[in-house]
Amino acid sequence: MRDLLRSGLLLVTGTAVLRVSLVSDICLRYVKPGMQPLLVATGFTLVAAGLLGVHRAEQAAAHRRAARQDPPPARDGHGHDHEHTPRVAWLLLLPALALLLFAPPALGSYTASRDTAAPVEEYEEFAPLPRQGAVPLTLTEFTARVRQDEERSLAGRTVVMQGFVTPRADGTWDLSRLLIACCAADARTLTVTVHGAAAPPADTWVRVTGAWHPGGTLGTAGAAVALDVTEVVPTPEPPLPYLDRAPEPDPAEDAGA
Repeated sequence: MRDLLRSGLLLVTGTAVLRVSLVSDICLRYVKPGMQPLLVATGFTLVAAGLLGVHRAEQAAAHRRAARQDPPPARDGHGHDHEHTPRVAWLLLLPALALLLFAPPALGSYTASRDTAAPVEEYEEFAPLPRQGAVPLTLTEFTARVRQDEERSLAGRTVVMQGFVTPRADGTWDLSRLLIACCAADARTLTVTVHGAAAPPADTWVRVTGAWHPGGTLGTAGAAVALDVTEVVPTPEPPLPYLDRAPEPDPAEDAGA
């Protein structure tokens, strides 16, 4: 019976891993895309190990029935059973069932509000911006242009960015993104403080349009990474929430162009 329970635990865990990595892309809420094939392989390995354990347990039971004997398990001097599943192993059952029955969401405002801002890489040069229209930018590039671009290319320009809502204690809110190097455990935060619009509900994904909010000197390290918004539009959570991407062009704007 113990062998069947151990094998069942492996089967449940393996099935849960396959559910979030093979049957769906739910695993991308927790790990980088490059980790997905490894999770699929892990899921198949756990399922195979569980099936092998079930097969061996059934064979052992058949042999005992054939011999009409059931040897007692080895016991120590106090009569304790040595063959048991370590209690800590059963801690796998709860997260495995959680992945099978419902999928926890990707990290959001709770993490972003408690994390320090991620450092933005130094840009050697910036590509020229389009001469007209709103400019789609990632939060990374917006931050870099605000604090590194000595040409002040964002002065007077309208930009469009996308992220999720993180309320602040002072009544403003942040447009946020989380970046990961490997998995959600090492997430780092990118934020742009938003002015001029009431905060939508926390964790709502939005597309915002606006211009740099003056604070400090644009193009220097002291410049405020902030935006005066003119439009906030709710948008679906992207399939890869930890990739800082610029918004796709708005079909309505393309049609009107």
